[in-house]
Amino acid sequence: MTKDEFLRRFQINSLAPSSHKYRYDRHSKKTSHTNNQLTQAAVLVPLIDHKTYLSVLLTKRASHLRNHGGQICFPGGRVDNTDSDLIFTATREAHEEINLLPTHCQVIGQLHPYQTISGYVVNPIVAFIPAEINLKASQDEVEEIFEVPLTHFLNSQNTKSVWVEQQNHRYQVHFMPYNQYNIWGATAAILKDLTVHIS
Repeated sequence: MTKDEFLRRFQINSLAPSSHKYRYDRHSKKTSHTNNQLTQAAVLVPLIDHKTYLSVLLTKRASHLRNHGGQICFPGGRVDNTDSDLIFTATREAHEEINLLPTHCQVIGQLHPYQTISGYVVNPIVAFIPAEINLKASQDEVEEIFEVPLTHFLNSQNTKSVWVEQQNHRYQVHFMPYNQYNIWGATAAILKDLTVHIS
């Protein structure tokens, strides 16, 4: 899929319901988080334009990090009080984590927010970035930067889902393994939403 084809599908198709599903235990009045406890965050979903095909840029979090160390994710983080909007948050975090300049990001839209079990609302910002660009991982946060062809995620055979139960909720967790990388959780759910939207 080329950039032009992706844009046509992304802009014409209506945003489908999110792939992030959960079932609440009706016998319990407990909830994981109330609305005022949720922390807003934004991630950048960078699509690399290789002219004849697209790939998705992902990062592997540094192993020494206390939260989600070693997991595969998009560049991003929590919204600061000084951030003007979600796009600013996503591009600011991408600059801090992988040295991606905001001027190199062609933002084209946003996907459904994803609520994590840990109490975050993750807002995915989709953007194109050039293929020939110098990126550098911040050693404090990122262990590795890599890319995966978009076609890998478009192939439904590469996606697996399981239901897990935690705090009286049943959540559907997606897995999209690629080579040695275990892509799952919020990252996989966001990719699932993206591929459903452009299919």
